[in-house]
Amino acid sequence: MLGAFLRARRELVTPQQAGLPEVGVRRVPGLRREEVAMLAGISADYYLRLERGRDRNPSVQVLESVARVLRLDDDHLAHLKSLVSEAPRAGGHRASAEIPPSGALKLLDSLAQPAFIEGRYFDILASNSLARALSPGLAVGGNQLRDLFLEPAEQALHPDWQDVTECLIANLRQSVGHDVDDPRLLELIGELSGASDRFRALWARHEVRGQRGGPLRINHPLVGELTLNRERLQIDGAAGLKLVVYHPDAGSSDADKLALLASAASRPLAVTG
Repeated sequence: MLGAFLRARRELVTPQQAGLPEVGVRRVPGLRREEVAMLAGISADYYLRLERGRDRNPSVQVLESVARVLRLDDDHLAHLKSLVSEAPRAGGHRASAEIPPSGALKLLDSLAQPAFIEGRYFDILASNSLARALSPGLAVGGNQLRDLFLEPAEQALHPDWQDVTECLIANLRQSVGHDVDDPRLLELIGELSGASDRFRALWARHEVRGQRGGPLRINHPLVGELTLNRERLQIDGAAGLKLVVYHPDAGSSDADKLALLASAASRPLAVTG
């Protein structure tokens, strides 16, 4: 994992960004290994050992020097340190089911806004009726990654689909850290890598970003385009599980559209015949 991360990030930094003159034809994208080593103040042989996984105990000073050359932000630097600070687990892997606590489920049912509980790999573990009205993909058993990359109807809901997919993959990288051998994760990556060129490209970039609240644009077939604020809240006593709530600005047209959607979702289906 350390070597793959360093290679991916090295290939994203141009010589111009690193302050180097671009001379001649370059056979590889980004910086060469020896250029990273020179700029970081370490030997080329030592950097090669890092990329090949032969040195698992670099100092914090070395990591920060390499991070500076590779233009890593705080999220990427924290991820880099996590890759060398903890050895992968020996033996068995995480296999326990992700089960939301009863208190979180009660809170979810009480919310008037679209809300759902997601697992570590963006599986939908619970959702309220307004969340399902907002997107059928938010029904229990769905997976946000799979739907965003493989389902045209879900993609059509997101005018900013390119940004949304990039953000979600970066969030996944941050959540996973060095623990990339979890069976559920391997299953998901295998499925999406085989079916989506965009997923493969984004996963190979090793982008890392912590999950933060922010606006989300949705183009809903019933009420049109609306912008909702998205909050992800950690659930106490349930590692990796988050309560996600979508809420509009008070008094906005988005709030009116969400109220219209809630009204339509609560209306009983007409019976004919």
